[in-house]
Amino acid sequence: MDNLLEGCQVISQDWKYLYLNDAAIEQARQPREDLLGKTMWDAYPGIQDTEMFAQLERVMADEEPVRILNEFTYPDGTVGWFELRAQPVPDGILIFSQDATSTQLAQQQVRMQLKRLHTLRQIDLAITSGVDLSVVSDIVLDHAIKGLDVDAGTILLLDPYSLKLKVAAFRGFNGNDINAVVNKLGDGLSGRVALEQKTIMVKDLDSDQRFTRRNLIGREGFQSYFGAPLMAKGQVLGVLELFHRTPLEHDLGWLEFFEIVAGQVAIAISHIDTFGSLQRVNLELMLAYDRTIEGWAKTLEVRDIETEGHSQRVTELTDSLASALNYSTGDLMNMRRGAMLHDIGKLGIPDTILLKPDSLSDTEWDQMRRHPIIAHELLSRIDFLKPALDIPHYHHERWDGTGYPLGLQKELIPRSARIFAIVDVWDALRSNRPYRPAWSDEKARQHLQAGSETHFDPEILDVFLKEVL
Repeated sequence: MDNLLEGCQVISQDWKYLYLNDAAIEQARQPREDLLGKTMWDAYPGIQDTEMFAQLERVMADEEPVRILNEFTYPDGTVGWFELRAQPVPDGILIFSQDATSTQLAQQQVRMQLKRLHTLRQIDLAITSGVDLSVVSDIVLDHAIKGLDVDAGTILLLDPYSLKLKVAAFRGFNGNDINAVVNKLGDGLSGRVALEQKTIMVKDLDSDQRFTRRNLIGREGFQSYFGAPLMAKGQVLGVLELFHRTPLEHDLGWLEFFEIVAGQVAIAISHIDTFGSLQRVNLELMLAYDRTIEGWAKTLEVRDIETEGHSQRVTELTDSLASALNYSTGDLMNMRRGAMLHDIGKLGIPDTILLKPDSLSDTEWDQMRRHPIIAHELLSRIDFLKPALDIPHYHHERWDGTGYPLGLQKELIPRSARIFAIVDVWDALRSNRPYRPAWSDEKARQHLQAGSETHFDPEILDVFLKEVL
C-alpha cells in the first residue's frame, strides 16, 4: 500500500487514523504526524456532519463496501473532489482515494459554458421574437440575471436629446420606484459607465461615493455592482446594470460573459430600431456558437483524450461524406456540430480510466461505455444542439447490433451516426497512437471493407471508399 499511486488510509473503529500512505498524505495536504492517532473530526472539524461521513458509518455498521464521490473543502478554502472506495476490514475501514478534481472542474466548466450558451440563445430568441421594446427588454433582462447568477438588474436607455438615462426594464427589486430613477450622463456610476464607455465594477457600494442612489443600499441591501455600456454601431444606447446583495466573486470568464450579454442587450435594442440588421446578428451568433463548440473539442484534445486535430479531421470527412450523400445545408451544419462534439461525454470519465496505459477491466469498460450517455445528458439541455445529438449518442452502435450504448441494429441506428462511425474509425486507423503507428491507406481500407455488414452500413461505406477517399 505504501507504493500505491492512489491514496490509501485505514480508519479505526473509534474513527482514528491508523495508516496513511504517501499519496493520501499528498491529497490531505497535512503532515502525517498531524493525522495519525487523531479522529477524523479532530483532523477535519465538522466532517461528522457530512453525507460522506454518514456513508462511512454505514460501512462500519453494515460491513458493506461503498463508492463515494466526495467534494472536499480544504482549510484554505480551496475545493477538491475525490473518488473514494471504502470497505470494512477487521481494524475498521480501508479507504482508497483518487483525485477527481480535474475531471469535476472540466465538467463544471462545460456545464457553465452550456448555461451561458443557453442564455445567449434565449436572448437571441427574444431579439427575433418581437419589436416591442418593453417586452424584449424584460425578457432579455430576465435571462441576463439568471445567466449571470445575480439578484437584480436594470436596463437604462440614453435619451440622446436630454442626455439622461431612464429605466427601460428592471428585475429583482423589492420596490417599484426604481422605475422613476433618472441619471444624467456623467452622474453616478451609470452615468460614468455611459460617458466613459467602459465597464465599472464595485464590490462595496456603501463605501463608493460615486453611487448616488443610496436608497438602494439601505432598502435593497445591495453590495456588489456591475455596469456595462450598451454599444451599437459606435453609439451609446444605454447601460446594463447588475446588483447583488453579497460580495460577488467573479473571474475573467464571468466578466467577459457579462460584457457579451451587454452586447446582446445592445443588439436587442438596436434591432428594434434597425430591423434590417438582424440577419448579420444571427450569423455572428451562429459563428460564436460554432467557435464555442470548437473550444469544447479543443478541451478534449488538451486532456489527451484525442490525438491532435482529430475532431477537426473527422468533422471535415463527415461533411464530405454527407455531401456525397446529398444532405441539405441545414443537416450538414448539424452533422458538423455532432462530429465536433462526438466524444464530449468523455469529460465525465475519470482520468484514471481514460488515460490508463494498460487494458481496462470489465468494470472500467462499463464506465467508459457510458460516455455516449453522458454526452446526451450534457447536450440535450440546449435546444439548438438537439438536432446534432445523434452522432455523440449513437456513433458506437454497430450495423449488426453489437455496439453500445443501446445495441441498435441496421436502420434503427440514425443515419448520421452510421456515417460518422465510418469516418471515426478511418481517422483512428490513419493516426499515430501510443501503442501503434498509423496504418497505411490500403491497410485501413481493407479493415473498413472487412467491417461491412458487421460494423458499418455497407451502402454508406461503398460511397465513402469510392467518392470521398
